[in-house]
Amino acid sequence: MNGRARVLAACGGIAAIFLCVQLGALALVDPLKAGGNQFVENTGDPTNSIVYIALILVATAGMLAVIKLGLEWVLRGLVIFSGVYIAWYVFRVVVPGVYVPVGGFPVNVLAVALAVGLGAALYVYPEWYVVDAAGVVMGVGAAGLFGINFGILPALVLLTVLAVYDAISVYGTEHMLTLASGVMDLRIPVVLVVPLTLSYSFLDADLPDPEAEEADEQTDPAAADGGEGGAVGDEGADADEGGPDTADGSDAEADYGRDALFIGLGDAVIPAVLVASAGFFLTDVPALPVPGLALTLPAATAMAGTFLGLVVLLRMVLAGRAHAGLPLLNGGAIAGYLVGALASGLSLTQALGLEGLL
Repeated sequence: MNGRARVLAACGGIAAIFLCVQLGALALVDPLKAGGNQFVENTGDPTNSIVYIALILVATAGMLAVIKLGLEWVLRGLVIFSGVYIAWYVFRVVVPGVYVPVGGFPVNVLAVALAVGLGAALYVYPEWYVVDAAGVVMGVGAAGLFGINFGILPALVLLTVLAVYDAISVYGTEHMLTLASGVMDLRIPVVLVVPLTLSYSFLDADLPDPEAEEADEQTDPAAADGGEGGAVGDEGADADEGGPDTADGSDAEADYGRDALFIGLGDAVIPAVLVASAGFFLTDVPALPVPGLALTLPAATAMAGTFLGLVVLLRMVLAGRAHAGLPLLNGGAIAGYLVGALASGLSLTQALGLEGLL
């Protein structure tokens, strides 16, 4: 397989991760609701999003402080613990119940075992496929949980504010690049990996430094070939997408010197929140007959919009620099959702979730 084909295959792998997270979230919304996981009393209140965004800012500041203090092991432990906790939510509604009374409460021991096993695999052997599998499970659980707790308006507020924040943090303050640089070597599912070769090993690879590469670009734009950005990056150099072929017609391998593409887990999860919310809350609109999925027309068009944004984002990243992912991904999801909602017969007020507030 030549370099161009490998890059396209890796882009397909990224798209597959997005698809798994979105379809998984749509499949989980009803089981999660039935399992008593709708914790928010007023799911249409937009202040729910503001509280969550404030928590994101606090968590980001905390992670940056941990990295600055050289206590990355603390961050790694917290992420693995979070992965186990979210995985438990997923497994307890999808695996057969094998219950044992613990402290007077029935506990699904099979779900606990699977979640703990996932965390142990992340800790002991964080190869790229282990990290990606854990990331997909975490992404499905997070998107599903937010989808049933954030109504349409809170979901739209969440996606809009986080898109603006992502742009500022990558292009303005650049602290997201600092955070990405700090977590790359931890090999945790904050950043997922799609290799370009079968021989690639995440454990042995020399990982890119997004912060250093951004600095190189500022001093020498011609030197900035890739890196892990707000959403997607690459490992390697001299990686111009669509680069020229050699004189004899063979693929110029120097133009595809990357070994892997990287994607932030949040970039797959946040647009999926709107997809899950549109599938769960919009029950009076056309639904697509897909067994096991809460797939309404607005949810489907939100998915389509996300993938259009992903195509544009990948093309920009492969052209050679780090980019914020959420402006394009969230923007595509919102635009796609609105097209589907209006096509379903909803008014703009209903589509925006404002009907109960006006």
